[in-house]
Amino acid sequence: MTDHSPAAPSRTATHRTVLMCRPEHFTVSYRINPWMHPEDPTDTSLAVRQWETLYAKYLELGYDVHLIDGLPGLPDMVYAANGGYVLDGIAYGALFEYPERQPEGPAYMDWFRANGFDVREPVATNEGEGDMLLVGDTIYAGTGFRTDVASHEELRAIYGREVVTLHLVDPSFYHLDTAFAVLDSEGGPDSVAYLPKAFSPESLAILQERFPEAILVNDEDATVLGLNSFSDGKNVIIASRALDFERQLRERGFVPHGVDLSELLLGGGGVKCCTLELRR
Repeated sequence: MTDHSPAAPSRTATHRTVLMCRPEHFTVSYRINPWMHPEDPTDTSLAVRQWETLYAKYLELGYDVHLIDGLPGLPDMVYAANGGYVLDGIAYGALFEYPERQPEGPAYMDWFRANGFDVREPVATNEGEGDMLLVGDTIYAGTGFRTDVASHEELRAIYGREVVTLHLVDPSFYHLDTAFAVLDSEGGPDSVAYLPKAFSPESLAILQERFPEAILVNDEDATVLGLNSFSDGKNVIIASRALDFERQLRERGFVPHGVDLSELLLGGGGVKCCTLELRR
């Protein structure tokens, strides 16, 4: 019997440079999202071992991985994606919603300055690349829980790019990168994946129009932060428990790599949360 199903498209990996923070101070000592339960124990050494698996995967794939030192008393600093947004050699700093995380903003801006980036200090509340994702030449920017829509105007002014606002409506998916994944940063109708229920009807209509061939992820995969993934255009690093998402990626010609970050999920973060892309 002949298989007449269409062949999966050929995908091309492009080099990535990222910033990460080893979770040496990770714990859950407060609650600022639905995933966090400070009454339950966390295992810092397990978090470090799981993080090191992700770090090793990036090195295996040939990425340039830079490290920022975590600071005592900032257990969420491991979620480097929230530390800012870096594009065209310009680092737009983060201004966190909750006091518990606010010292992270200056710490990341200090690192950006020390490493030759043009740092722009924020006026509006924003949580960095957690709510700002680049597809083609367009920045898709989330709002609704952490990042103020006023920061989207700052993005437009700083980078001179189109900025499309997406409204998040589900408290469990409070950052854009928990509900929307960039699979191919070059763009195209099939270049993203997302969880439809995480967006307002107006924002969902934007996604359906711009990405008619997007992968739609089910609730089960979304609740293990399967969408909180990182892609180089071919290799996609995802939560190892996001099995249907993994299947869909393979069918589209991507190469998924599952990693277990279950301990860091206790703080509300996954693969993408631990990864800030540095674009010169």
